[in-house]
Amino acid sequence: MVNENFIKLPGAYLFSEIAKKVKAFQAEHPEAEMISLGIGDVTQPLVPAVIEALHRATDEMAHAATFRGYGPEQGYDFLRHTIVEHDFRRRGIDISEDEIFVSDGAKSDTGNFQELFGPDVRIAVTDPVYPVYVDANVMGGRTGMLGADGRWSDIVYLPCTADNDFVPELPSRNG
Repeated sequence: MVNENFIKLPGAYLFSEIAKKVKAFQAEHPEAEMISLGIGDVTQPLVPAVIEALHRATDEMAHAATFRGYGPEQGYDFLRHTIVEHDFRRRGIDISEDEIFVSDGAKSDTGNFQELFGPDVRIAVTDPVYPVYVDANVMGGRTGMLGADGRWSDIVYLPCTADNDFVPELPSRNG
């Protein structure tokens, strides 16, 4: 069976819509200078140190003696050690390697955490919010129906505005 919650997702992803609008604007106004902040894409090439590290890592993967498959669930020991030494101890922060968890990123981790909760759990999101955090909950069946205003009926939206110093007021447990 197919997860019917996928059918609830709006037809177009926000960032593809932004890209279409930017392209149309540029076609109509070729003289306009733009700084695009819409998709969060990188704007500069990788620095030489990163390129060199990528090449070394690729070379390691080409030889049986240095090949690595899937890493341990917490991350490779050498990487966790390097993070402790260069990102924390160098700044005077005392942290041990077993306090470091290496994953594939915050976006997928947030989606994975959401899967710990059942479909009957009510969620709240900041407003504005990164679209995938809402979409992951749509797919998980925790959002209700999409209203004409573009908001989901079972999501609590927490406005982050200049008026509240971008710190939303949390609803009461009873509300």
